[in-house]
Formats: sequence, C-alpha cells, structure tokens
Amino acid sequence: MESKHAHRKDEHVSLAQKYYANAHSVDPFEQVKIIHRSLPELQLNDVSLQTNIGAKLRLQRPFYIEAMTGGSEKTGELNRQLAHLAAKHHLAMASGSQSIAIKEPAVKNSFAIIRKENPTGIVFANLGADSSVAQAKQAIAMLNADALQLHVNVAQELIMPEGDRNFKWRENIKTLVAAIDIPIIVKEVGFGMGQETFQELIDLGVKYVDVSGRGGTNFAQIENRRNHDNQFDDLDYWGQSTPESLLEGKQYRQQLAILASGGVTTPIDVIKCGMLGAKAVGVAGYFLHVLVTDGIDELDRVLSNWETEIQRLLLLCGVTNFQDLINVPYVLSAELLNYVNQRKLM
Repeated sequence: MESKHAHRKDEHVSLAQKYYANAHSVDPFEQVKIIHRSLPELQLNDVSLQTNIGAKLRLQRPFYIEAMTGGSEKTGELNRQLAHLAAKHHLAMASGSQSIAIKEPAVKNSFAIIRKENPTGIVFANLGADSSVAQAKQAIAMLNADALQLHVNVAQELIMPEGDRNFKWRENIKTLVAAIDIPIIVKEVGFGMGQETFQELIDLGVKYVDVSGRGGTNFAQIENRRNHDNQFDDLDYWGQSTPESLLEGKQYRQQLAILASGGVTTPIDVIKCGMLGAKAVGVAGYFLHVLVTDGIDELDRVLSNWETEIQRLLLLCGVTNFQDLINVPYVLSAELLNYVNQRKLM
C-alpha cells in the first residue's frame, strides 16, 4: 500500500486535471501584443531553436517539460512517458519534488525513470529550499541531474493542511549555492516573483531563477480543496502573473538567468516570455493535461507542432534565435502598463 505522501502526489495530479479549465480561464499573455515584422529578411534555415541558459546549460529547444510529479506508481508512469517524449524531442525535463524519494526510497524509481528514459538529455532535479546539502546531492545523483531546482512554495505550504510553517530559507539557499557544483535554479510554483525577491536571491549568490507566475496550475486552489479545516478561497488569485514577474525581473537580466513558467499553453506564449526576458520556458499543466486527456501520441504530435511553430514565429519576429527576442517591440495592455508604472519597472 502506498503512503499518505504518495497518495498526495496522486491527488495533486487529479486536482490539477479537475481544475485545469478554471485555472486557465484567464490568459495573462493576452496582455502582451507582438509588433508584426513584414520584412524579416531571413530564411527559415537561418533560425535556430537552441538557447543558452548559462555556461553549463545549453538547451536544444527554448521550451522544456517543467516540474510536475513523481512519488507513486501512477505518477512514475507519467514521468516515464514524459521523459520518453523529452528524449525524442530533445527537450530538457524537470522532475517533480524528490523529497518523498529521500524519505521513502521505495519510490525512488518513479523519479529515476526520467534519466533511464532520457539517458543523454538535460534533466533538472527538484527539492524544497529547506533541503540539506546531503539531500541535494542525493537528489542530483538519483537523476544524474544537470541542474537542481529549489522550489520556494510558501503560499502552497501555508494552505496545505500538512504543510510546513517554518520558512527561514535564505541561509540554507546560500549554503546550497556555494556547495553544489551544478546550476541551482530557484523556482516558484505558480505565484510569481517581484523585484524584492530577485534582489534577495542575487544577494544570496543565486544565478538562475524560474519565476513560475500565476496563470497555470493553481496550487493555492488545489491545496484549498484538500484542506477540510480551513478555507482560503480568497488566495486563488494570489501572486504575480508570468508577464508581471518577467517585467519585475527586467532590471536583473545581467545578474540572473531568468526562466519562465506558469500558464504557458501556446507557442506564442513561449515567444512572449522570450520577449520579456526569459532565456527558456517551462510548460507543465498544459502538457500534463494533453497527456492525461488525450494520451502520449497526441502529446507527441503537440510537441512536434510546437517545435515547428516556434521556429516560424522567431522568423516572424525577425530574429534568428530565442535570445534576440528581447529586442522585438511589443505593446502592453492598459492594465499591465498600469502595473508596470505603479511598480516603476520601466
């Protein structure tokens, strides 16, 4: 019989699927309009899909399979299918939180299957920001990982009935960054980041962040539905959207490699993230929804289409690579521009 922790992993997948339409009812990327380029003066063969996150992280595609799951038989099978497609499409893939595998070695294979299915690809390990150096090294070894995501999920934990209540993480993050010899990506889980957080992370020595903004899988809503003692319905829209978060990070692009995730459901969303400063873009909820609803063959088709469309969108924007999207002009909606002005982001 699987543990309560393993059952929680299955619950997360089930509730993410149940509330998928509600969580994606508002598209934050509609607030960003791309200025069309009528004379790009390029041919499609000029356009590369590679993107360079850092000295040790060069991705073959500008989008990747974001952290989702693991820790049970059901979620292990999802990880196997996702990793198989990651290998086929040359996509980086992030594991879901491996904390359960540290505590319960019996479920280790539900994570290790990612590397088994994708022996030469880019794989991100994943642990909470309170993890020790020894635990981090164990998680990295489990996947022979190329980078480690440290998730910061205060809102989720506070709503989760069995969640943590101690969030003194800064010194631990600083220790991990100094002790681990692969890139550490500090990642939100759907609540976004502001200027204050970016600066705090820079002060701790962090070089990589994933803003993971509001607009996709909603862990406030998911944990609220699991909480039978309290109700936190007013936190369903807590945090900053992905476009807001990327604009918050604009002044820190020289000091941080900024990744984006949260509410990304189309190739155009990927392009808009690049325009707003993201070096690569993670997709979780949408890919999981396609896989669970329509099966692996349909997700295979979707990934092929994204590769084709993103390359053509880069040409439409008049650039030959993802990094150059930051030079493409865009217009913000009145609402988003008002946010930018109040936060003094331009």
